[in-house]
Amino acid sequence: MARFGKWIGGGLGWVMGGPIGGLLGFLVGSIVDSTTVRTTPYTSSDMRTTPAAFGVSLLVLIAAVMKADGKVMKSELDYVKDFFVRQFGRESAAEATMMLRDLLKQKIPLRDVCSQISRNMDYSSRLQLLHLLYNVSLADGTIQKSEIDTIDAIAGYMGISESDFVSIKNMFVPETDSLYKILEIEPSATDDEVKKAYRRMAMKYHPDKVSHLGDDFKKTAADKFKKVNDAYYKIKKERNMV
Repeated sequence: MARFGKWIGGGLGWVMGGPIGGLLGFLVGSIVDSTTVRTTPYTSSDMRTTPAAFGVSLLVLIAAVMKADGKVMKSELDYVKDFFVRQFGRESAAEATMMLRDLLKQKIPLRDVCSQISRNMDYSSRLQLLHLLYNVSLADGTIQKSEIDTIDAIAGYMGISESDFVSIKNMFVPETDSLYKILEIEPSATDDEVKKAYRRMAMKYHPDKVSHLGDDFKKTAADKFKKVNDAYYKIKKERNMV
């Protein structure tokens, strides 16, 4: 009997209800030892998302993105597993991959799942979910249009603002003036506005914003923070800013 200590060892809370809970019925019924799982009640006064709720939500959304083109290749699953190993270590990767295989066999009500996440998950954690979905989709070096479309829909369903969505998307799928879009400003911005935008975005995407998700997920947030820094310093170089 597998014990999913890293991913869902405690604090499942709100994900055990609604459409996500329905998708996870197999875990509760046959995989997870009930002594390892704590389904704490969730109320609107809770301000932070538990690592368990975040991890489960991430896996459900990854499964939805992988199924977007109507087929799941073994190579895709291998790439995702390798991504998990790099990001979270072999133990967590093995647990996550086992859960993902089961989720891929199920029909995922994407809008309902995202609505549940939007109602219950803090905004910084939702931004991190979006970032990781793009990251996983590019694990094999390419990203399919069907995957992009699905992630775009997820962003909308989760209540991500247009500016934040465009910022994160341009970290992975560059568009015209992508450096400026990452900082959520126009190319016509003054040097002072560029500096102010950088400070604002660095604060918004600082890894400490998701420290409540634990070390594994906080580590992945550092990549988003680095992309903001890279965009800013490239703009500074292009403009000869001091």
